[in-house]
Amino acid sequence: MRMRNSVALFFCAALLLGGSACSSDDDNTTADTTDTGETNPDPIEVSSCSSSTGMEKIICLSDAFKTQLTSSQLAAAQRTYTTSEAMKWSNFPEALYGQRVGLDFGSMTSTQIQYAKALLKEIAGTSDNEGWDELQKLLNADEYLKENGGGSDYGAANYYIAFLGTPAATGTFEIQYGGHHVAFANTYTDGVLVGATPSFRGIEPFSAFEWNGETNQPLVQEKDALSAMLTALSSDQLTSAKLASTFSDLVAGPQKDANFPTTPSGVKGGDLSSEQKDLILTAIKTYVEDVEDAEAILTKYTTELDDTYIAYSGTTGLTTTNDYVRIDGPSVWIEYSCQRGVVLSGTHPHSVWRDKLTDYGGN
Repeated sequence: MRMRNSVALFFCAALLLGGSACSSDDDNTTADTTDTGETNPDPIEVSSCSSSTGMEKIICLSDAFKTQLTSSQLAAAQRTYTTSEAMKWSNFPEALYGQRVGLDFGSMTSTQIQYAKALLKEIAGTSDNEGWDELQKLLNADEYLKENGGGSDYGAANYYIAFLGTPAATGTFEIQYGGHHVAFANTYTDGVLVGATPSFRGIEPFSAFEWNGETNQPLVQEKDALSAMLTALSSDQLTSAKLASTFSDLVAGPQKDANFPTTPSGVKGGDLSSEQKDLILTAIKTYVEDVEDAEAILTKYTTELDDTYIAYSGTTGLTTTNDYVRIDGPSVWIEYSCQRGVVLSGTHPHSVWRDKLTDYGGN
């Protein structure tokens, strides 16, 4: 049940009657924290965490968010770390999947969601069209679907956030966030990011759309980078990279953990020019840079480029139904699949980034 202003005022009054102060970080922020019941507000600026950096700030923002929750909400959001719960993610709306763990935005006040988004913004990073910017635009896309034929099964109210394990400088925890077309999972051990996958992105509509007066078209940078990677191949290389099968969906999508081919297919990076390898790395970056702490991951994938393969099916434009492309390295696995629209006409992409060694933090 969603708490409204009247409920918040009741708790505040109870604190005052008991002689306690009723205050929060809201008093020291620049965001509008008026609780309108909005499920897609902007993140809040948590001033008490502004001087913190790195893991200290992640812990601070996690704690700030949790202090905004009721005891029952906290029990839903804060869970023990288990790989089985970490694996509970999907590209489906929750009405179809029904197994996500954590606390849904529809059960939160707008202020609580602002605190949740402040944390997600910190760990996803703030590059244009990547990280938090991409996650927010994907939320906007689901709001658009809700208002244009999808109904209440779509929209920001159906997205979940969970702590698997308690955020701390020691031990293991994962911050998990997801809903329709989105899975975000950062796993930390002893204060270090040890896994940022599985990471799922999809969007409908794929064409540019207007939301709250702004143009949105997330994932177009992934499509453009992957298409540029393919079109830079010679005709002979394209022939070698072409897969014999037609792919209507992802090979290693939700609930298909470790479903990687035993033998890679396509063109090997070591057989390509430095310029062509740079285009592979550029495409990889559009996925890896969706997390704030991407440097170590990119360094690993860069050193493995010569042993990384690229392959595709369909056309190199990646906008036609059954267009498909993959990047298959010793560690990195990226897939992009163009599919028919579900709510709207036209095509829309599904895409996944996995790490063969560090999915779920390597657990």
